[in-house]
Amino acid sequence: MPVAAKIDALLRKAIEEKRLVELIYNEKRRIVEPHDYGVQNGSIKLLGYQLSGASSGPLPNWRWFEVDLITDIHLLNRKFPGGRGGWPGSSGNHNQWDELFLRVEPADGAD
Repeated sequence: MPVAAKIDALLRKAIEEKRLVELIYNEKRRIVEPHDYGVQNGSIKLLGYQLSGASSGPLPNWRWFEVDLITDIHLLNRKFPGGRGGWPGSSGNHNQWDELFLRVEPADGAD
């Protein structure tokens, strides 16, 4: 399976099952909750909540990942509750996607 197809399949599975992923992005290891996956400004991107690993800013925090720059990805056995608040404009910021492939379901009991 080509790398891009493998990454696409694992991102979709991780979002559907609310599982953390360990990925290599820009040659650095990161642990991420995958939340939104789609096309933004013509580029395929993942919006994730990065919990640990390499980062240029404080963690945990929201991060954009260009899928073309992910070189390796593994599903972890650890799950997360689902959608979370805290993304700037999270209540109405979803129109920034050209096309949304998949979004994690909200946490149980959340809107």
